[in-house]
Amino acid sequence: MAKTKLDPEEQELLEAYESGEFESDLDADRREYLTKAAEETFKKDRRINIRISSRDLEALQRRALEEGLPYQSLVSSVLHKYVSGGLKDISANKSGQRTR
Repeated sequence: MAKTKLDPEEQELLEAYESGEFESDLDADRREYLTKAAEETFKKDRRINIRISSRDLEALQRRALEEGLPYQSLVSSVLHKYVSGGLKDISANKSGQRTR
């Protein structure tokens, strides 16, 4: 399995955690809130079937491989980000612009 490349801040956090020096500043209420949010985010309780082009599927599979996760998880993540407002459709803004 490919090792994930960490940026300097992530590497520093990992080293602090592994050495036992990391101390969380989360209080119990915030930790509980984040735990529930994570559980809801990753709960997969529905199945869908979609048809997409072979080209798009292959591109999704390549991107997922680069990220080190199953392509279905990548698709689910992208959809979740889009519906929760974390991913914007930049072409929607362009459609209202006039060309001269």
